[in-house]
Amino acid sequence: MNKNTIAFTAPHFKATEAGQKILEQGGTAIEAMVAAAATIAVVYPHMNGLGGDGFWLISEPEKTPVGIDASGKAAELATLEFYSGHDSIPARGGKAALTMAGAVAGWQEALAVSQEWQTASNAQNLPLSTLLDDAIQLAKNGSEATKTYVDASKKTFVDLVSVQGFAEAFLNAGGIYEQGDMLALPVLARTLEQLAEKGLDDFYHGDIATRLAKDLASAGSPIRLADFHSYQAKRVEPLQVKTSVGTLYNLPAPTQGIASLLILALYDKLYTQGKTATDMAHLLIECTKQAFIARNQFVTDESRLAMDLASLLDDEQLEKMCHEIALERAQPWPHQAKQGDTIWMGACDSEGRMVSYIQSLYWEFGSGVVSPATGIVWNNRGSSFALQKGSLQELGPNLKPFHTLNPAFAELNDGRRMSYGTMGGEGQPQTQAALFSRYVYHNLPLDQAISEGRWLLGRTWGDVSHNLRIERDFADIAAEELVARGHDLVIVDACNELMGHAGAVVLHQDGHTDAATDPRSDGSAISGALR
Repeated sequence: MNKNTIAFTAPHFKATEAGQKILEQGGTAIEAMVAAAATIAVVYPHMNGLGGDGFWLISEPEKTPVGIDASGKAAELATLEFYSGHDSIPARGGKAALTMAGAVAGWQEALAVSQEWQTASNAQNLPLSTLLDDAIQLAKNGSEATKTYVDASKKTFVDLVSVQGFAEAFLNAGGIYEQGDMLALPVLARTLEQLAEKGLDDFYHGDIATRLAKDLASAGSPIRLADFHSYQAKRVEPLQVKTSVGTLYNLPAPTQGIASLLILALYDKLYTQGKTATDMAHLLIECTKQAFIARNQFVTDESRLAMDLASLLDDEQLEKMCHEIALERAQPWPHQAKQGDTIWMGACDSEGRMVSYIQSLYWEFGSGVVSPATGIVWNNRGSSFALQKGSLQELGPNLKPFHTLNPAFAELNDGRRMSYGTMGGEGQPQTQAALFSRYVYHNLPLDQAISEGRWLLGRTWGDVSHNLRIERDFADIAAEELVARGHDLVIVDACNELMGHAGAVVLHQDGHTDAATDPRSDGSAISGALR
């Protein structure tokens, strides 16, 4: 394989630039991803941040991929009694901020993997100050407010304007930024500088942890300093499934990675029934229904699992689900959807090492709680816990809530290796399946596989309805036939952000790379020879 080719994709071009810069300095795919993760926390602060979660899939050539679960657990004080008087956990404010932020610990654990790579070749990781420099400068000097940032601000203004720290950090003199205005985050810049100087562990065991714990407690959160001290990200064994085209990987519980694998494993058995793009979409939608039924029945905190999720991928189980799918008829879909909001990024370095990474606050701006001392906005992932005793998602200290987040990776039989993913709550497994199927099964170019009109069953980030939405350009081709098969359709504008921000990086057997990003985002993708 020819080396010295690199690739990076992110839903904001500044994050791609940060990743590219590190790759061109000889940094690893992991180091590039940490630089981009810090940067996108600054330029897309409504989507993700240091106060959120992260999940990694890391692939070194000829080795089984490594997963990192950097999702937060519920605080020690996060009990049913703490929420007495509530029917459900509040979605915003201090009581929504009940799970630890794992993203920074995930950066730390991933950099440890990177150092293991470097040690094997008598090299060292790049300094943390180098990795965080772009993020620091953008936080200090500002970046242009994007349309998606402005739209999120308008949508959440009423809910968040009075939440601790939100107006000071994310509003413009109490009002909403206009697209193109310069958004600076000076308090967050100082926090990033401190992390660069003292190390990422300061987030959990140093001055930053102390200040965060104090600010969260003052906002009404159950999180305390002891919760910071007891947290660590952990390496996990990815779920995998072998199909006719290769081996697919995703993350285990508490993520919906099993759903993403099930959709494609089912489609692998059924796709030859289809002849048209409409057939492809119909079969994928029906595969999605079967996958989500299984996901909703079983996925929870790892300690509560009633079964080994990998057993759902056994051939016998897949055949049972296939029997519920018909090419000419849609199954009814009464199931409640899960919402979510996030960013996905992919990387490949000059040694062929690849990363699929996802980072999130859950809803736009998470809980809305911003620590005045650090400028960090805290996630609201814990609001997906249930307060009903006996629920699969029942709240309890040190448990993890259900996560829509799931980065994907594939090793194809022809030697290609593919890092891919998207933001978009319920839409993540569906968009992964659409872009993968178009690219791998139906041989569309990578950028076209991502950009062409998509569909969404259930609810995506920032939305509440549960029917099947399809973008207008795809509806022109498929709507009439899908309705005839029994699908309850709503047509939305083409190139719609509701469909998520997808991306992919592919390393071919001869060493050349492809990368693509979603025109629905503010992203960019780079691939080619190392300069």
